[in-house]
Amino acid sequence: MNEPAIFFEDANERQGSFLRRTVLVGGGAVLGLGALVTRLGMLQLVEAGRYKTLSSNNQWNYRVIPPPRGRILDRNGVVLAGNRPSFRVLVIRDETKDLDQTLNLVGELIPSTVDRRRQLLREISQSPRFTPVAVASDLSWEDFAKVNLHANELPGVMADMNEARYYPFGGAFAHVIGYVAKVSDNDMKKAKEAAAASGTDIDPMLMHPGFRIGKQGIEKAFDKQLRGQPGGQKVEVDSRGRVVGEDRDGDRRPTPGDDIVLTIDADVQNRALEVFGKESGAAVVMDVRNGDVLCLLSAPSFDANAFVSGVPGATYKALNEYDHHPLLNKATSGTFPAGSTFKTMVALAALEKGISPKDTYVCNGVFPFGNHVFKCDQHHGAQDMHGAIVTSCDVFFYQTALKVGPDLIAATARKFGINAVFEDIHIPQQRGTLPDIAWKKKTYKDPRQQIWYPGETPSFGIGQGYLAVNPLQLCVMTSRLANGKKALLPRLVKSIGGKEMPPGNAVPDLPVNPDHLQFVREAMASVANDARGTAFAAAQLGLGPIKMAGKTGTAQSHTYDGGHGAHGAVGEWKFRDHGWFVAFAPYDEPRYAMAVLVEHGGFGASAAAPKAREIMRTTLLKDAEIMARIQKQPGARIDAAPPPLAPDAMKSDLPPDMQDTPAAPASTSTPAVRTTP
Repeated sequence: MNEPAIFFEDANERQGSFLRRTVLVGGGAVLGLGALVTRLGMLQLVEAGRYKTLSSNNQWNYRVIPPPRGRILDRNGVVLAGNRPSFRVLVIRDETKDLDQTLNLVGELIPSTVDRRRQLLREISQSPRFTPVAVASDLSWEDFAKVNLHANELPGVMADMNEARYYPFGGAFAHVIGYVAKVSDNDMKKAKEAAAASGTDIDPMLMHPGFRIGKQGIEKAFDKQLRGQPGGQKVEVDSRGRVVGEDRDGDRRPTPGDDIVLTIDADVQNRALEVFGKESGAAVVMDVRNGDVLCLLSAPSFDANAFVSGVPGATYKALNEYDHHPLLNKATSGTFPAGSTFKTMVALAALEKGISPKDTYVCNGVFPFGNHVFKCDQHHGAQDMHGAIVTSCDVFFYQTALKVGPDLIAATARKFGINAVFEDIHIPQQRGTLPDIAWKKKTYKDPRQQIWYPGETPSFGIGQGYLAVNPLQLCVMTSRLANGKKALLPRLVKSIGGKEMPPGNAVPDLPVNPDHLQFVREAMASVANDARGTAFAAAQLGLGPIKMAGKTGTAQSHTYDGGHGAHGAVGEWKFRDHGWFVAFAPYDEPRYAMAVLVEHGGFGASAAAPKAREIMRTTLLKDAEIMARIQKQPGARIDAAPPPLAPDAMKSDLPPDMQDTPAAPASTSTPAVRTTP
């Protein structure tokens, strides 16, 4: 079979075809060679700098250096949270021949690591291979020297010095400042989610073994400002990422975090903790001119330093299970019935409604209403509003509350900070409960419970029933009463990084008649300075012309049916009533206001008022203008602090067998309000 063939009839035709193929192949080769030469030129000339940098980065790396954490200071520059040197031991997993054996050798030198072995193995396994992990912190000089002495026998182990958070006053400021601790798995999860949501990289400091973040209080609220900016240590690494050299000239210095100045006065806060001793409660002090919080104490407290390196499980369990709740910030997150301190709001509501302060009710120790008899601790006789505040007559306020109604009482209290959350405090707060008709309808599902029954109003009129407040709210209430004009807001942070925060008096005026406010202030002055007053014996400051105004309160924490509960310092602690005292001073030119709670302390006059007196004395004696006023008064002197008063010398403001709710019908009964856990 003949194969097909192409025949050229002309020799010139064959030559032309060859030339065309030669040109095409040759042109392609020239173009390819040109492209190759151009790319080589780009790599070696134009992009040489970029690839040189990438090559250098393969050889040099930066190890993150955490910056010094910003300090937290009181209003006078006293350090409340700072940093101190700390010796520690680090282990680098990839540089150890046998991790178990290495930890055994470290355990022989530092026995405290033996108990944490399982935790250390988990932390080391979860860390990057060449990232050092701290296995022991806060070493003594002897232990630090011991590890350095045996360093050659411990491959992958190194001892160094870093900075650790330090709280000079231990527990006095623990609830305000909070504490720092290691970055937990949950913290890392939240950080990764936040970084993914914002399209940014996760903060590399979070993976550093010595880094701590704020866990509570101011440390948590301003963690980013306190962190600062990390630095870097320039190190030479091999192909596996192991450090083989250092370049000190290339190190980048970290930028310290911002200092935060609080409005707290360390002397006042420490004095408050001192006067509480082993008792449970809270104390809040405010400057009524600008809203600055000078004291925000919760007692008992805990040592925040123990949480920096990791508090042992047994210690945390003991703190958590102690019935005095040292881990709870009672000043902002504990809620309690306000007791008779709330009568100031009921009186204001009555005056705002147009009820005459001269209206009189006769107190025979009981007030029958419906099918229940409400009781008072004394037979006060005929009482007008001023006298009822001074003697804390329950019968007067039972009837006044019924005349005013729950809605107006609640609306008035709301104007004075009850049931509010204050953002400028920057730490968690419990709102509590301020009941009215709409609140009850919204709160309960059962239609029978949604009704506000008249029998619930008398209890509300003396600060019981559904009402629950925290000490900060009562201090704000008292500050606004004392200021008489502004709806003050509490301010805890004075400045951040030198930038001043807005004051608490840059607020609207109180929408209340000034004459009505003055009436309540004068009645509170009589509570502390009239011989009839429930706080007369306990509220004498001993500061010459400087006098205090106040209001006692005893808040029922349990029902007294079946013999449960006790007002005074008798019976089981958890069944006793809470003692309150709110006050401001000087009563003629108010500067400072306070609220003091003694949890399960019994009568407010015997439990809370003496503590308030001591805290107020410290506050006033630090004020130069107050001292000048005392010294200017002819014959004035500063008396020594009076001794504690015996409980039987106090006047109570709550009856020994008072029921705070009607017994029937069942749908009208009001549950006792207890401390928020």
